[in-house]
Amino acid sequence: MPKTMRAIVLTRPVAPDQLTVTDVPVPDVRPGWVRLRIKAFGVNESEVTSRQGESDPDFSFPRILGIEGVGIVDAAPDGSGLTPGQKVATMMGGMGRSYDGSYAEYTLVPVGQVIPFDTDLPWETVGALPEMFQTAYGSLTTGLGLRPGQTLLIRGGTSTVGLSAAALAKDMGATVLSTTRRADRTEVLREYGADHALVDDGELADRVRELCPGGVDAALELVGGPALPDTLRAVRPGGTVCFTGSLSGEWTIPDFSPFAVIPIGVRLTVYGGGATDLPAAVLDRQLRSIAAGRLKPAVAKVHHGLDQVPRAHIDLESGGAPGKHVVVLD
Repeated sequence: MPKTMRAIVLTRPVAPDQLTVTDVPVPDVRPGWVRLRIKAFGVNESEVTSRQGESDPDFSFPRILGIEGVGIVDAAPDGSGLTPGQKVATMMGGMGRSYDGSYAEYTLVPVGQVIPFDTDLPWETVGALPEMFQTAYGSLTTGLGLRPGQTLLIRGGTSTVGLSAAALAKDMGATVLSTTRRADRTEVLREYGADHALVDDGELADRVRELCPGGVDAALELVGGPALPDTLRAVRPGGTVCFTGSLSGEWTIPDFSPFAVIPIGVRLTVYGGGATDLPAAVLDRQLRSIAAGRLKPAVAKVHHGLDQVPRAHIDLESGGAPGKHVVVLD
């Protein structure tokens, strides 16, 4: 076992090109924690926010970024049910924020945050999945209770969670309406499972009801506060809206009045879960669906090596191709 590893340690807010690789000690194993050898990880908006010094109080410097990762177990405590060499995924739960994350050759995470899996899919594919599939799946199930045959509106459909939610919902047997602000991306929405691709001009409820008289059964809100009132109007009485993300950056509604904003009979929930909301059996089913070609993961670009993390941040911030930017440690 080497004593040091390559990692990207953030000591202060920096520009993307100031994310540099350095040698640091390999983390020591301690009770209740598992050491993983990282094979791949996705790059996320929250990591950009942390790099810019704008994270919530749970983030602290110095920190190795990375809220998700896939790899193999390097060392695990007795009784954990995990064995060295086993393929696993991990995400969220303070990873890369209150303790060091996946922008490294090795990382240490709590046992309860590790999801075993077995697949022949390449690391670059599996590395895109943990955070976006966990968030999408948790929103559809815990947040919305989506059932086969129902209609789902996804507001903010070209985000990684939006594309993943469309693919998962379609695989679950739902009819999917998905939105984008750019007319040139409607075909992308259809490619990932949307039955109806809508260009979002801020007022969608009437157009949704033209397609689904009475309103949709469920809606996933990823745009945020400014879009929420209109999204609520697109849902039938007895239907549910789940507020999961805020691509607009606005998480609140000024002077919010429930009686004025929430239509009678429409339910409003939120979702912000963690690794435990993606059971191993569910991840296994998703991996099998990908291998069989029934489910398409949203991957924008694959970057090779820690040295390419700055490029991944730049590409993510540029808002180019929809999908996840994945870093593979070759």
